[in-house]
Amino acid sequence: MVKESKSKLSIALDEIAGALQQSYTDGIGVNPDNDESFPRRDEVIEITEKLLELIFPGFDRTSREAHSTEALLREVYDGLVDQICRVMRSSDRSIVCDCKTGCRCKDGDMCSNAALALLNELPKLREIIKKDVAAGYAGDPAATSFDEIVLSYPGLKAITVQRLAHVLYEHKIPLLPRMMTEFVHAQTGIDIHPGAKLGEGIFIDHGTGVVIGETAVLGNNIRIYQGVTLGAGNFPKDACGMLIKGRKRHPTIGNNVTIYSGASVLGDVSIGDNSVIGGNVWLTESLPAGTKITAPVPENRLRFAEKE
Repeated sequence: MVKESKSKLSIALDEIAGALQQSYTDGIGVNPDNDESFPRRDEVIEITEKLLELIFPGFDRTSREAHSTEALLREVYDGLVDQICRVMRSSDRSIVCDCKTGCRCKDGDMCSNAALALLNELPKLREIIKKDVAAGYAGDPAATSFDEIVLSYPGLKAITVQRLAHVLYEHKIPLLPRMMTEFVHAQTGIDIHPGAKLGEGIFIDHGTGVVIGETAVLGNNIRIYQGVTLGAGNFPKDACGMLIKGRKRHPTIGNNVTIYSGASVLGDVSIGDNSVIGGNVWLTESLPAGTKITAPVPENRLRFAEKE
């Protein structure tokens, strides 16, 4: 009886395996042609964590003494070149790379150049991120030290990884920047697209549910609370009914702006310097400098609905 049961199970599993194998070759586009040419999520996460160690030395690795800065930079460089090569091959089948002996892409040394560009930005990014840490300390009366900000504030981690990923985004590296920001999104609940342009001294307090879209531009000394969305408005479509991509569709936020919890600022609008947007405000129009808005404006919502 046991043998018969195993036989039935084996037959059932064979049938399921056959159906799955057939689905893997259906050409729908959710299966890599060659998994050796595909980026590795676990390796991208490891690279991201090593980059964080270079930004915040000694905070996350228990054996810092065993890794000199030079050695860690080399590890990150080698890993980045490998993963960039993979994403370039997986996104463009005409590119030929050899991840073990070096990149031979049609655009020259783009993989190694992009990796080195990110590493070259690290000293500059550290200076900017120091201002983010200081903004967190200055903006939260509960903060007791800079160390507390670095070790326990999710907003700082999300901003830091986004700044790193943005360098690769600016160098036209596909997929990898998004993998980096989605890793930290899963950890913090803060979703900042790698394409967003962030100024200096950005502080995201609490952070859960914050969304900042791809074409958003943020000035300096901005404070954002939980549940804030800097998102797109309506989505124009082409003659075939497909969404038109590549347009500026997210807000531009000026300097010294505070946006309180639950507020939504949508579309390609501009918020002037020194403005304050209150909690749960729904905003789809630009504001001049020095504006304080503390309640939803129903007519804004109606006008937005009419545009769709």
